[in-house]
Amino acid sequence: MLHKIFIDPFVEMYMLPDFLLQVLWEGLVSGILYALIALGFVLIFRSSRIFNFAQGIMVVFSALTLVGLHAMGLPAWVSVGATLVVMYILAMTIERVVLRPLVGQPDIILFMATIGVTLFLIGLGEIIFGGENKVMITSELGIPTGAFELFPWGGFLILEQKDVTAVVVAGLLVAGLIAFLNYTRMGRAIRALGDDHQAALSVGISLQTIWVLVWFIAGIIALVTGIAWGARAGVSFALEVIAYKALPVLMLGGLESITGAIIGGLMIGMLEKLFEIYWGQPLLGGNTETWFAFMLALIVLLFRPQGLFGEKIIERV
Repeated sequence: MLHKIFIDPFVEMYMLPDFLLQVLWEGLVSGILYALIALGFVLIFRSSRIFNFAQGIMVVFSALTLVGLHAMGLPAWVSVGATLVVMYILAMTIERVVLRPLVGQPDIILFMATIGVTLFLIGLGEIIFGGENKVMITSELGIPTGAFELFPWGGFLILEQKDVTAVVVAGLLVAGLIAFLNYTRMGRAIRALGDDHQAALSVGISLQTIWVLVWFIAGIIALVTGIAWGARAGVSFALEVIAYKALPVLMLGGLESITGAIIGGLMIGMLEKLFEIYWGQPLLGGNTETWFAFMLALIVLLFRPQGLFGEKIIERV
């Protein structure tokens, strides 16, 4: 009977190459969005040694701001520009009100401060926008919502156009970010702070300016991620839970590695889909995507505490 229930459907459908490719594509899209959120964490940590617990709520807050401004009558792309202004103001406010007074404090104090920022943004967002689910303005932004089919191996692969758009935009954003960090003066300053804090400050790099910049870049990443996730699942505070999938990405890739964030996100996105379809549903009743990424990260940490791409920390005593 078990053979009849589980093995036959597995052979008939799950082993088809085009079905496997469909699963990998869905995982790739999720993984790219996980990687984008993780990049926000990495940038802030590299420049300030602050683990920004608020990155998840920044995704939600930026998406809610965009939808809310459009609901007030602003055109879609004007709303995008206005949302970026809001995220810049938020970055300046966090640097001036929260971070600057805490310079020199233990890392745990700065971490707790970002938890405070998270709770503040949740309350502010609920007061301004309410707690109900909202529809992302995909059509107004020119994001296609249809689907098209490819026909590999005589089967078919369904690609949602909004997912293809998200992959392309995310790829361009990552490429632009890497180019900014490697070939611009401010980008090199961010890297210098990540490599050696004291040396960077001694040559005149402004800590306050860099903090505002990296928090604003994290806000841009949050907005792009919020638009992409909002197009798939709507805009609500439930997106914050999805955003926390970046935490196992960071554990897997390392807190300081941009490459690790990208590869870790792709790995988790695809592996959790494969596990859910081929093992989770037949053997464990499904819903393994809620915990698989965290279990995978835990296993990696047991053998490599700094993550796959993090640098091993050696303390001299």
